[in-house]
Amino acid sequence: MSAQRTLPGQRGLEVMAGTVNGMNLNTNSPDFAFHSTIAFSQYTKSANKWKLGFDYLEQRYPYKDISIPRSQFTVDAGYFLNVLSDPHKVFFVSAGVSAVGGYETVNWGRKLIFDGATINNQDAFLYGGALSVEPEVFLTSRLVLVVNVSERFLVGSSVGKLNTVYGVGIKFIIN
Repeated sequence: MSAQRTLPGQRGLEVMAGTVNGMNLNTNSPDFAFHSTIAFSQYTKSANKWKLGFDYLEQRYPYKDISIPRSQFTVDAGYFLNVLSDPHKVFFVSAGVSAVGGYETVNWGRKLIFDGATINNQDAFLYGGALSVEPEVFLTSRLVLVVNVSERFLVGSSVGKLNTVYGVGIKFIIN
C-alpha cells in the first residue's frame, strides 16, 4: 500500500486554511487574519513536487471602533524538495520556493472612513516569492493531512511586504 504514494506524476488537489502573521482567527475580533488556498500538486521523482495555488488572504487592522480590511488575491507556483520522510511513506517534510503574484486591496478601495479620515494605502498589483516548509501525513493512500508555514515577500504592497502564513489542510490524491 505504501508503494502507491508520491509516485512520479501522481496528482493532488489541496484545500487549506489558516492565519497570517500569528494573528487572530476570531471573525469578531478587530485584528482578524485569515487565509485560504486551493492548490494543485504533482509529484516528481524522490517525492518532490510541483505546486500551483490560488490564495485569498485577509487581515484586518483595528481603527477606533471598526477594523479596516486588507485583502490579497494571489497565485503561486513553486517547487518543493522532499527533505525528510519515513521508510513507510506516511510522513514527509518538504521545503519549497514559489513565485507569487496577484492583487491587494485595502478597505475594498474605499479611501474615506466614517470619521472623515483618509486611507493613504493604495490598491496594487503584487509580485514576489515565498519560502515554505510543508509537512504531510498520509492518512490513507488518497487522503493527506498537510501543514504549511510560508514566509511571503511581496513587492507592491503598501501595507506590509513580509507575511508569515500558517495553514492546515487536506489533500486529495486524484490519480
